[in-house]
Amino acid sequence: MGDELRAFIRDFGTMVRLAQEAQPHSARGRELVETLAAHLGVDPGSLPVVVEDVPAHRFVDADILLASLTREGRCVGVGGGDQRHHMSLGDMIQQSELYPNFPLSQPDYANLPVGPDEQRQAVALGLHLFHRDGVPVALLQRRAEPRYGRQVASLEVLCADADAVAGLLAEFRRRMQRESVMKGQVLSLTTEDFGPSAAGVTFHRRPTLEAADVILPDGLLERVSEHALGIASHREALQRAGQHLKRGILLYGPPGTGKTHTVRYLLSASEGTTAIILSGGTLAHIAEAARMARALQPSIVVLEDCDLIAEDRSFGHGPQPLLFEVLDAMDGLDDDADVTFVLTTNRVDMLERALAQRPGRVDLAVEVPLPAEHERAELLRLYARGLPFGADALGTAAGSTAGTTASFTRELVRRAVLAAALEGVPVADAHLLGAADELMADDASLTRSLLGSNGPEPADLPAVPAASFGWGPGAVAYSAGYSPAQGPGPGFADGGYSEDGFPDDGVEGIGGVGGRP
Repeated sequence: MGDELRAFIRDFGTMVRLAQEAQPHSARGRELVETLAAHLGVDPGSLPVVVEDVPAHRFVDADILLASLTREGRCVGVGGGDQRHHMSLGDMIQQSELYPNFPLSQPDYANLPVGPDEQRQAVALGLHLFHRDGVPVALLQRRAEPRYGRQVASLEVLCADADAVAGLLAEFRRRMQRESVMKGQVLSLTTEDFGPSAAGVTFHRRPTLEAADVILPDGLLERVSEHALGIASHREALQRAGQHLKRGILLYGPPGTGKTHTVRYLLSASEGTTAIILSGGTLAHIAEAARMARALQPSIVVLEDCDLIAEDRSFGHGPQPLLFEVLDAMDGLDDDADVTFVLTTNRVDMLERALAQRPGRVDLAVEVPLPAEHERAELLRLYARGLPFGADALGTAAGSTAGTTASFTRELVRRAVLAAALEGVPVADAHLLGAADELMADDASLTRSLLGSNGPEPADLPAVPAASFGWGPGAVAYSAGYSPAQGPGPGFADGGYSEDGFPDDGVEGIGGVGGRP
């Protein structure tokens, strides 16, 4: 580069700076640096920026905690357009030396859920100026912005006293471990379109089901409930004997029989317990869900349709099927963790090979069976509650619908009500029996199949030996009579009840168990 070109570039740079200084907004463009210097008492450009990352789904917890830690200070916003989202606090300070373009403004806020029906205005981008034990501290709080390449939320701290920074962040971490709006809630992790990380949580209302709303073979619901919820009441006895508190339950059976509805009952009966539901693509976040479950225990982690990830490596980011990561996350929890893992599957044969290679994670397996005739009659009474169907009609309909699921039963009642509405008359026994004949007709086989039906009666289903699952001693299986069998020898029996895709009450998911229409 020649001397003339160097001189031109130098003079051009000087002209640009002079032009910027002549603009009315130039003084405001230095507000960020000047405010930081006035608060900290030193040139902010001479200080290191300490960054603390926060998972996106914990950002609202961080906001609540920071409001407490900085309540004696003030919070201001940082202007500068989109470039502020692409730059760190350190970059903005350095940039301001040459191109002052970061005036102060009002903080940015985001409306984030803290419960099924509650929201909080959290500081999405704001600069906290406060003192900690008399030492001035500046902290830039910003939420995750995947569209700008920020997959996690962050705190960026400036302070002349390194010990004050270390103490502040240590207290922040300790309190984040203990305090959360998610504790005791029912929630699911969400994914973000702009990246693979979890972008937040969705809060759900806790289901409200009574035991009478769940129609299962005698003793099955009680055994599942005792294992999922009752073990915690024996915490001290188990710990004294050196036994682990965490447990895993597998609910399996064909679609439409009520596995997810059984889970809904467990959530209803566990008020105060944190419940984390993973399904589909969010199963990839099992490691984070396990960490949350430990921090927010007592907890239930529900993993729906695990057969979908039993052998598919495309869901995860590692060389093994994602189900192995699920099982490893279960095994990685401390023995004293009060955490229940509940796995549901429609294809237990898909899980068999995976579970055989990772024994010991699941210690109770229950096949939720197709309803027998007397159970179908109970389901009809449940779904037809308040409708004028006679006992004889309910019995006849139950007897004529062999091999069907509870989702089928629910649709049967709906068809009867619809037929009466189309005729413009009150619903009667004839409508129920007519709907049963229509749905059981040969030309309705596809409809029955879509409702999870057309299977054999429970007594005709083959048993699946527990030994084939590779579970070690202590695994429990239940046969048709649901008497416990210890060890790898005894087998499973017939059964099966389906799910409704928690948390919604779809026809498909209510399957096999009773649920309020």
